[in-house]
Amino acid sequence: MRHALTSSVELRKLASTGSIDKDTLLASSGSDLKIYDSHDFPAYLPKLNSLYDDLFAGGKGFRAKLIRMINSHLGLPGKTEQLLSQTVEFIHNASLLHDDLIDRSVLRRGKPAAWTKYTPEYAVLAGDYLLARVMVNLSGHGNIHLVQRTAEAISELLEGEWLQDSVVGDFFVTLEQLDRIHNLKTASLFKWCLRAPFIALENHDKALHESLEEMGTILGQLFQRGDDLLDYDVRNDEGKAILGDLKSGYLNSFGAFVTRGKSRAEIDRLVKSRDLAEFKATLGGEQAFETAVKAFDAANEELIRLYKHHLERLPSMLAESQRGLVKDLEPLTDLLYWRRKPQ
Repeated sequence: MRHALTSSVELRKLASTGSIDKDTLLASSGSDLKIYDSHDFPAYLPKLNSLYDDLFAGGKGFRAKLIRMINSHLGLPGKTEQLLSQTVEFIHNASLLHDDLIDRSVLRRGKPAAWTKYTPEYAVLAGDYLLARVMVNLSGHGNIHLVQRTAEAISELLEGEWLQDSVVGDFFVTLEQLDRIHNLKTASLFKWCLRAPFIALENHDKALHESLEEMGTILGQLFQRGDDLLDYDVRNDEGKAILGDLKSGYLNSFGAFVTRGKSRAEIDRLVKSRDLAEFKATLGGEQAFETAVKAFDAANEELIRLYKHHLERLPSMLAESQRGLVKDLEPLTDLLYWRRKPQ
């Protein structure tokens, strides 16, 4: 293995002594989650290994850490936990390779995007290869339900990317249309992260999976909407480029929220803003902008309340030994939408 992963057994031992908690899991460096087998990157494909090293460097590994946190309550074998963590990171990173090329993004995590450093052909092949390895590794595990759910997640992600590409340049896209895209693209892996450990555990309870599916959908939507606010320099501690989406011809969810009910002429003036100051002035000034942000936050608070409703129902669907998971899932909305880091 390229890097050892702290097993769920070790995590439970640490948790029992008070040495580790959910905040430690979610805030820790992503470097300890760079998990893949040497068989995935054979020596005769050296560029693939280098490309993946570059891609993973600087990543948060959040989805893999979410798998690890969930499994600290389920008790899957370390090998299975590693497979799940590897699976979600392979899929996520494959999507980044393809996204950057489609969007012609020249930077990824502050470094040259793979297609600019290794050529577009290598970026496409590397993304395809990662997805192929996902199916090879899962097939070897032998859980056909897990293979099927993973194939569905990949399909949803690609459908979302296809739809998103179709609305580039469409500044009259609605929030509802964007929600559909985000539910396919962004939420697909959040849903997978919540459900896959239970599928691996052979728990196929319908009510449980319906709740986890809804919770994953909400988390994906909240993450995307929180990310879209960064484009307008709202809670932008990550230093995302201001109006990057808009300048790329993409009206994101906050932009669609702000332009609801406006005339085509008003929308046309807004989307032609050269900078954030001009955008705010066209909208009606700083106060109008702040009012729009508060209204957007309020709309997303409704989603957070719905998430908590599902969370309240979850204990009745879990074994007693698994119910600690509910407490650990609770802060995810703060982390993903409000971008409040664990204290």
